[in-house]
Amino acid sequence: MTRVKTLQTLFKRYRRPGDIVFAWFALVVSVFLLSQIASETAWRPGSKLVAQPRFWPAVALGAMAIFAAFHLLGSAMSERIDGRWREVLLWFASLEYAAWFIAYALAVPYSGYLLTTIVFAIVLTLRVGYRKTSIIVGAAVTALLIVLLFKTFLKVNLPSGLIYEVLPAGLRQFMLTYF
Repeated sequence: MTRVKTLQTLFKRYRRPGDIVFAWFALVVSVFLLSQIASETAWRPGSKLVAQPRFWPAVALGAMAIFAAFHLLGSAMSERIDGRWREVLLWFASLEYAAWFIAYALAVPYSGYLLTTIVFAIVLTLRVGYRKTSIIVGAAVTALLIVLLFKTFLKVNLPSGLIYEVLPAGLRQFMLTYF
């Protein structure tokens, strides 16, 4: 009996209040994807079952749906913990960084890889709460080293940016080649 109480205490300690929302989301997504399997994959007559293009995705999505249902069942049967919606809002708040990445990708063709990388490194450093000058300078230097690594040493062809068009010819060519 002691072992059961220990496990219950352990599960209670590490349980997150938003798990039932996650369980519902996983179940809905997996059932939706499973419902689309026939229109998104092919079935080849005469092939072995395990060689069918539809077989392994169906197995994976079926298992995902079953385990999501078990997770939902376990979450529904557990005691309620305060803070469910606070945790779910925290999940959505983390999508802010996806928006930052999209903004970065949209800005690169206009302001160039070098300027955009340095500006976003500094802005994100400030966004997460760092205010010391040494840390902000460190973020800018790190961004510069990343640009140099990718453009100069690894020879990755990255967009130059429309801002380089206004530079004088010699400087423009140098910036296009190395930055």
